[in-house]
Amino acid sequence: MEKITIKNTDLEIAPINFGGNVFGWTLDEKESFDILDAFVAEGFNFIDTADTYSWWVNGVGGQSETIIGKWMKNRNNRKKMVIATKVGSETKEHGVDISKRHILKSVEESLQRLGTDYIDLYYTHFDDKITPIEETLSAYDEIIKAGKVRYIAASNLSPERLIASFEVAEKNNLPKYVALQPHYNLMERNSFENDYAPLVERYNLSTFPYWSLAAGFLTGKYRSEADLSKSARGEGVRKYLNATGLNVLTALDKIALKHQTQSATIALAWLLANPLITAPIVSATSKNQLKTLFDAPKISLDHDDLTLLNEVSQSGIL
Repeated sequence: MEKITIKNTDLEIAPINFGGNVFGWTLDEKESFDILDAFVAEGFNFIDTADTYSWWVNGVGGQSETIIGKWMKNRNNRKKMVIATKVGSETKEHGVDISKRHILKSVEESLQRLGTDYIDLYYTHFDDKITPIEETLSAYDEIIKAGKVRYIAASNLSPERLIASFEVAEKNNLPKYVALQPHYNLMERNSFENDYAPLVERYNLSTFPYWSLAAGFLTGKYRSEADLSKSARGEGVRKYLNATGLNVLTALDKIALKHQTQSATIALAWLLANPLITAPIVSATSKNQLKTLFDAPKISLDHDDLTLLNEVSQSGIL
């Protein structure tokens, strides 16, 4: 698997980022180990998680990091992996928080759960909108200098706060974000393309979109209200069950048949065809689902494929 380098870092990754939110939620520890083994066996090495996954199960989270940590220890492969985790999300115990006190406490807890002494990429997960930017970045500066974090990244920051973060970092010689994790897929285009893509170019950021398959909608398994009960996440795609969504699925079906692959693979290949996208974040709960991830970097969509997907996803007309 050919590796690419995250911009402004020395971190080399394969072009698919595995989303660890399923660990300890829809996958138990053994199932998680099996999926991770299959993922790395194909040459992939980039795993995304958060300190609060899956807080909606037990109120506090930590399950995902714990499982990943146990797996890395068991497989003795920490040095081969690029691990991204996050800080700042809410739980039942606290709200969104990116204060220095919370960051310094949370990073120690994440390191312990992950069973490691450093985190490769550490995200501001959500913005509490009240902590001064200099306070947040100074906390990152402290843990980077201590060797606990290598690089920092941003997710769910407004364009204004993202811009301000770079201005504060430049003015005060504080760490700068090297990557952005936006919500972006064929069904959710406007926010990234209009508000964030110019900033990705301006600040030379790598981009790792989350919900790359629109919470599973772009796999094609949800085509009617009756299909929503197929998984624990089904209700999350109800909003896409409209003319536009169904026409996007039809276009994906057509292109998938042409390339002899799956609709999900084509949806990911569409993301990878965008030069601003570095590695989509995608989860899987079975070996069969993993294959759709493995095949995406191998698919080269032609002009007609991209034109069809772009037009139907923007206009809703097939």
